[in-house]
Amino acid sequence: MIDDDKKAAAVAAVAEVRDGMLVGLGTGSTAAFAIQALGERVAAGLDIRAVVTSDASGKLARDVGIDVLDFATIAFVDLTIDGADEIDSRCFAIKGAGGAMLREKIVAASSARMVVIADGSKQVERIGAAKLPVEVLPFAIAYVMHVLVEMGAASTIRDNYRTDQGNLVVDCHFAALEDPRATAATLSAIPGILGHGLFLDEVDAAYIATNGVVTRLERTGASD
Repeated sequence: MIDDDKKAAAVAAVAEVRDGMLVGLGTGSTAAFAIQALGERVAAGLDIRAVVTSDASGKLARDVGIDVLDFATIAFVDLTIDGADEIDSRCFAIKGAGGAMLREKIVAASSARMVVIADGSKQVERIGAAKLPVEVLPFAIAYVMHVLVEMGAASTIRDNYRTDQGNLVVDCHFAALEDPRATAATLSAIPGILGHGLFLDEVDAAYIATNGVVTRLERTGASD
């Protein structure tokens, strides 16, 4: 049922894509449903190009017939579609379970619009229960872990994992994430941390599916 909801949310989001768009494609199991749905529309004649946030998403996109460009040559994206680990009514999200949050944030920042797709289990009253992934330069790992402990975060280096950039991921859990903006600012200021999974300004809307019913949540409110 969860996979059905992920697919329903993905199909609803992909309906926003129009001919001529440059589309950003996220990473993870839910984003994969969007890539597959977009591939079906391309096969039916939709004319679009895409950039991707991970090697895995790039392979899948090419496999389903989507023309993938090198993001290093791109400054502006029309629409990005991605998943989330948590999202609340403010369109604040935690992302990065798939380890691609740095590239995802860069692509999101370049986008005119970003939409998140999720099954209903990812919708929460306030973000903070999910682990917050942090991408760390390997050279700085001991120092960063020390600072995270001082911040009060229970932190674990993700086992046997490197990002597509070759960096480490530390999964953090804060007892309370009462001020996400302050936490985001503190993390961003720590030397050695290259990115984190707090998406506080990037998400414009979310398509959330529960038992087959898709609700669109806009940053200014929700509508069915």
